[in-house]
Amino acid sequence: MTGNRSIDFRLYLITDRKLFESSQKMLISVEKALEGGVRAVQLREKDLGVRELIDLALRMRELTREFDARLFINDRSDVALAVDADGVHLGADCLSVQAVRKACGSRLMTGVSTHSVEDAVKAQKDGADFITLGPVYETPSKMLYGNPVGLQVIKEASEAQSLPVFAIGGMTAGRIEEVLGQGASGIALISAILGANDIKKTTEEFMRKLS
Repeated sequence: MTGNRSIDFRLYLITDRKLFESSQKMLISVEKALEGGVRAVQLREKDLGVRELIDLALRMRELTREFDARLFINDRSDVALAVDADGVHLGADCLSVQAVRKACGSRLMTGVSTHSVEDAVKAQKDGADFITLGPVYETPSKMLYGNPVGLQVIKEASEAQSLPVFAIGGMTAGRIEEVLGQGASGIALISAILGANDIKKTTEEFMRKLS
């Protein structure tokens, strides 16, 4: 299996429309993050029906194109293909990387959610292009994935395989240096940006720390 195509971003923004009064307000907030320098967005709205998801994904595709940013769709490779997204992001309970490759060939980049060194190694073996790994720190959005894995797992996973590792879970601007110091290629987050009072300014701060 081949994977690990060039990953040209270091901040991976994940959506959660429940933070907003409407999907339109979420789109406006994502636009502010894109203005601040975000170049990769994962549309992660698992509870939407396929028609609603495609409608939202099309609007997100139009928006990300304006800023020359990557768009990934959570779990749904069919939706990703339908809206001409750049990739799909797979969780533990959805399609395998091999199934996506068989159905889509090389058309979609593939990210995989991992929670251990073993998961990370398997993702590379399966042909993923990059992984998220966490939760590194305690965070409400990742409680269902268990206790924080900590920085040591970032270090071990980065050494055990060669895929870009995006640390996720409790990410703040003040924690960037230590996660990068353990071998992470970048960070993935939701509320630290989308829940900020000034999204563009907050994004710019994250981008400075990541550069």
